[in-house]
Amino acid sequence: MLEKYSVPATFFVPAVVAKIHPDEQRALVDEGHEIGIHGWIHELNSELSQTDEREMMLRASDVLEQISGFRPVGMRTPSWDFSQHTLSICREMGLLYDSSLMADDDPYELLEDGVPTGLVELPVEWIRDDAVYFNMDRFSALRPYTAPSAVLEVFKAEFDGALEEGGLFLLTLHPHISGHRSRMPVLEELIRYIQSHSGVWLATHAEIAAYCRDAG
Repeated sequence: MLEKYSVPATFFVPAVVAKIHPDEQRALVDEGHEIGIHGWIHELNSELSQTDEREMMLRASDVLEQISGFRPVGMRTPSWDFSQHTLSICREMGLLYDSSLMADDDPYELLEDGVPTGLVELPVEWIRDDAVYFNMDRFSALRPYTAPSAVLEVFKAEFDGALEEGGLFLLTLHPHISGHRSRMPVLEELIRYIQSHSGVWLATHAEIAAYCRDAG
């Protein structure tokens, strides 16, 4: 579908997933998409020691580079989890951006101890994540379900607000959640809706972060 509408995207891939499906990652790169860091095996950063978190992030970056042919320039922590060490590790790795935090709707520069880091934050938000509408817990009686048409309405409203403000509309989707026959039409209709407006730039996270960095 992304190819059909010429939409570039960023895929945040746990390194173990990339090792299991290496050809899939190479195909994404060949199609013009970006591969970003998403942990080693979708671990929770805040439950790790600084040493283990650093080692797993560095190892994940190495594996993604070996498989895709490109060194990742950005990351999204698994489950948007952030420890007190994550930012310093990102800086050590020389990353361009992170996309795990929620302090604003639009991109901003991360600070460490009040000092600018040069690291661009592309903020996420649960409202623009498919998991909160469609996910379920199979170990409990909880079966949350929202009609795909209602999710499309929310996503369109979020895009409208970003367009009016001249800001960022960042959507988070999961293949195993949105990649179903009843839900893929939501993405297709949303893409059509976005592309029907002028003055809209569809880009990868890396492209947006570079634009923000260069714009100061």
